[in-house]
Amino acid sequence: MSEIRFPLPDVGEGLTEAEIVQWKVAPGDRIALDQVFVEIETAKSLVELPSAYEGVVAELLVDEGSTVDVGTPILVIQTDASSGMNAGAPAAPAGAAAPAPAADAAELVADTAASIAGDEGGAVLVGHGASGPALSRRRRHPVADGAHAHLGDAHVPPAPPTAPAVEAAPVAASAPRPSVESQIPVIAKPPIRKLAKDLGVDLSRVTPTGPIGDITRDDVIREATQASVFRNIQTPELPEGRETRIPVKGVRKAIASAMVQSAFTAPHVSVFADVDATRTMEFVKRLKASPDFAGVKVSPLLIMAKAMIWAVRRNPTVNAQWTDEEIIVKHFVNLGIAAATPRGLIVPNVKDAQNMSMVELAAALEQLTLTAREGKTQPAEMQHGTITITNIGVFGMDTGTPILNPGEVAIVALGTIKQKPWVVDGEVRPRYVTTIGGSFDHRVVDGDVASRFLADVAAIIEEPALLLE
Repeated sequence: MSEIRFPLPDVGEGLTEAEIVQWKVAPGDRIALDQVFVEIETAKSLVELPSAYEGVVAELLVDEGSTVDVGTPILVIQTDASSGMNAGAPAAPAGAAAPAPAADAAELVADTAASIAGDEGGAVLVGHGASGPALSRRRRHPVADGAHAHLGDAHVPPAPPTAPAVEAAPVAASAPRPSVESQIPVIAKPPIRKLAKDLGVDLSRVTPTGPIGDITRDDVIREATQASVFRNIQTPELPEGRETRIPVKGVRKAIASAMVQSAFTAPHVSVFADVDATRTMEFVKRLKASPDFAGVKVSPLLIMAKAMIWAVRRNPTVNAQWTDEEIIVKHFVNLGIAAATPRGLIVPNVKDAQNMSMVELAAALEQLTLTAREGKTQPAEMQHGTITITNIGVFGMDTGTPILNPGEVAIVALGTIKQKPWVVDGEVRPRYVTTIGGSFDHRVVDGDVASRFLADVAAIIEEPALLLE
């Protein structure tokens, strides 16, 4: 038996400290290899740490809510040399009979029940995605050669006949008949159930759109968004006490430092443009109906992202970085998407977005957004961005003056898209109109370049067919 003192690792580039948010184990618990044992918050994101050892938790060295430096021991694990990856699994008793094969329908019910039961206990490890839909099939049970040779002469009793319906016990007239809806099970994978729990969504109220009648992430997000609208209508009472004090640490501390650094080191200049987005809305509608985009979320943000990439090619200096000695123009686009999360603003980015097709970019944006809302964005996903979009239209805002993401020289805000009176061919017509606004580092981007870049973005929003050139 030996003791291992597990140190807090560096989960990102250059991070020096992290806060212990929640322990997933307690002293005396047995911990398995790769089991998530603690949730920490760095200056950039919330991270789950998997164990590199298996054994028994001897001691938790740091309290929840404490901030510790990288390399500080946080956990003591007792291990023994003979323990392996499956040491904790009980061995099957010798000579135990193999279970009889189950019917496919029974296995499907069992698989669904196992998925539901795994909601509380199963954890998705960092860097490991949830598996796809489980396929139900008849299990095969290996047997030794000749083990069932004697069964050829054995008498196999026939299955008992089904009792006639008339012999069934009559149902009491006063007993309520269960509704059809109450008999339909909720089919959702454990990660989807966890997401619903975090967002306060009742899965029984969600309409499933999955291929096998299962609830998807989009279904949960949609229900949460609709519910939040009604929650926002209610005005809560003022809390007790005269004030609330919120410690400045973790993500909030990092946001404050980055915004102050950006605002007071890069001279910002902003430009704005009103845009007729009617053709973009029509294009989005056609993409949603296309079989190529089945199962992928399509929104005006996708067209905006493509417009940004196209405009960068025509105005490369907006995709650059300023240093005191030189301006570094990037020949790739790591497209950042500013995301509002329960823990604050983060800006993950889509790596090498310039090489992606429309479908690939749509899938990447969807995954980025869902990961951010779940609080699972990793530090590497927020590094090395080159230009950023902030979609303030989802909050009903027309426009704004965004602050540059540190290390970048351009950011564009997409406002809400709504019908307004618009002059077309000398006539006033209802059109879908939006306002886009851009902020630029004036040390790198001159006013004419900023204006041309934003005009190019506006041109795509007005006519997405330009993307075909």
